[in-house]
Amino acid sequence: MEKINIGVVGACRRGAAFKTALDTLDEVCVRAVCDIHAAGLDESAASLGASEKYVEYEEMLERAKIDAVLLATPMHLHAPQAIRALQQNLHVLSEVTAAISIDQCKDLVRAARASQGIYMLAENCNYFRHNVAVREMVRQGLFGIPYYAEGAYLHELKHLNETTPWRRKWQTGIEGITYGTHSLGPILQWMAQDRLTAVCCAGSGHHYRDPRGAKYAQDTSVMLGKMQQGGLVKIRLDMLSERPPVTTSYQLQGTEGCFESARSPEEKHRIWLASRCPDSHTWIDLEEVAGEFLPPAWHQTAEKAKGAGHGGADFFVLQEFINALRENRPPEIGIHEAMDMTLPGLCSQHSMQNEGTWIEVPDSRSW
Repeated sequence: MEKINIGVVGACRRGAAFKTALDTLDEVCVRAVCDIHAAGLDESAASLGASEKYVEYEEMLERAKIDAVLLATPMHLHAPQAIRALQQNLHVLSEVTAAISIDQCKDLVRAARASQGIYMLAENCNYFRHNVAVREMVRQGLFGIPYYAEGAYLHELKHLNETTPWRRKWQTGIEGITYGTHSLGPILQWMAQDRLTAVCCAGSGHHYRDPRGAKYAQDTSVMLGKMQQGGLVKIRLDMLSERPPVTTSYQLQGTEGCFESARSPEEKHRIWLASRCPDSHTWIDLEEVAGEFLPPAWHQTAEKAKGAGHGGADFFVLQEFINALRENRPPEIGIHEAMDMTLPGLCSQHSMQNEGTWIEVPDSRSW
């Protein structure tokens, strides 16, 4: 089987975290690594098994014999770098978020449409074991009609604002849901064939300052979203408040079932299903039934996924990307799914600028 040659961009930091997943996939060859931190490239190349090293992204695109790029760079670079790769008809696996402005989103969609390359957003939360189990239960009708969902990303990261300064501008320097795909991604898989059509957003005020005394964006932002088919979604983002980390949490309500994810290491993911629970008051541990619903591929590759980042989710992201290339099909999180996850957060920023008014979310399929 001919291997797919990949260039890892941002190889000295986030890109390095994909090593276990990349090593496990026999169909992949890391041909090149690229990073502006030239001093770390030798180590990154040796670790990932790359034969070519680049400091300049454009040079890698021009010279490296690669089929695809894995973009693990700061978020404001994702769209421009993806566009350049797509213009070369290369396949793109991009870290989240897809873009940092609506104009960038439009340019990215046009580039993907014109390219022979396949675009996928690497939203790993969609591939968390519990989120996949819920997705499969929804598909089999156990939740009835899903009509309400919540997602939250609560992860105090003030220290990372100093070691990775781009976060200070693009994640905690702008009002609104600047980093919402971790929360929204799984929800959109549960509410399939649907998207947010309007959002509003409000914040909790400013209670922290950075080491230079400048205010961060508001500590907690909460976005409400109306779904095209009538459902309601609530997204909370907080990367500043002092608290034990929850990182991600979710809720889903349907006409015949509901799900609540654990909010601490001591808790368990729990579900209530009309068809499975003895009464209307008894929750059951999701793990009691998850194995029954996880796709066969999960059971077949569970050992391979062990050790990969984010509880094995990084492996499943890469596996889906490679399978899409091999089968010449759209990936599960293709360009329009990426826009469905990214655009509501960008529109929430406009809502915050306009005192929380409802803002229409554009549909990238019409661009």
